[in-house]
Amino acid sequence: MNNNINFRTDLALERRDLYKKANNLDKEIDGIETEEEENGTNIHTSRVKVTNQKGADAIGKPIGTYVTIDIKKLKLATEDDIQKSSEVLSNELKKLLEKHITKEDEILVVGLGNLYVTPDALGPKVINEIDVTRHILTYMPKALPEDTRVVSAVSPGVLGTTGIETLEILKGIVDNIHPKLIIVIDALASRSMERISSTIQLADTGITPGAGVGNTRKDLSKDTLGIPVIALGVPTVVDAATIAADSLELFIEKAKEDANSNEFLNKLQEEDKYAMIKEVLVPEDYNFIVTPKEIDDLIENMKDIIARGINMSM
Repeated sequence: MNNNINFRTDLALERRDLYKKANNLDKEIDGIETEEEENGTNIHTSRVKVTNQKGADAIGKPIGTYVTIDIKKLKLATEDDIQKSSEVLSNELKKLLEKHITKEDEILVVGLGNLYVTPDALGPKVINEIDVTRHILTYMPKALPEDTRVVSAVSPGVLGTTGIETLEILKGIVDNIHPKLIIVIDALASRSMERISSTIQLADTGITPGAGVGNTRKDLSKDTLGIPVIALGVPTVVDAATIAADSLELFIEKAKEDANSNEFLNKLQEEDKYAMIKEVLVPEDYNFIVTPKEIDDLIENMKDIIARGINMSM
């Protein structure tokens, strides 16, 4: 079995597919369970459950549940599309919340990222839309129904501007306000161009900020913070090697259609094109991190979907 795979993606679903391809597996990986569900014409939900250490070692993700929601044509989304996507997200998030806490337990929502860098601004933008209740319940308790959940929110910034690791900031908050669960929103990296700002991954295993772009920070998880951490991530960037590999794949398919049969093209299609291209780009510092030109509109639509989904799930 080939376990030395350069995944270069934060998505468990993509890691599972890459592992199966690298090892020529037709059946499911030992320790991995997958479910698929269609939610209308433009929304597809996949659930990857890592059930044992073999599965965790295979895809490099901890044991837990990973839900991927793919939303087609997001840059053209209507108000109804955004609302439907929010409802799907809310339903999946509710399942994870019910798994770890009660309906009365306090939640802290954390938006990671840099507000001034568009592909990394999703977390802070979502935080501005969250219905926070902790201060109201503290100072004006009669203004809200008795069963209102205590919700607080924070955008801790990035290490480059604060000089403080996100884990250090969150530990201080957790030790002082004692939430029972944290929801972390962050931008991710993907190995697929079509998933940029059109996919949401929920995971109840926490998150390692920066892992997808080779800038790994300290884990935000139950092990480091002492309470469950649900990570809610959206791919907003790919690297140049991914774009080149995807483009080459399309070229090979087109060339094979025209040539019918070609041993070189068949062999090239079986190789790990990403690894081959990365070997060429990295030494020259050409493996740029890239985001689409429509990223502003995509981030705004995704911000609305995630904020509504979280608010509805509360």
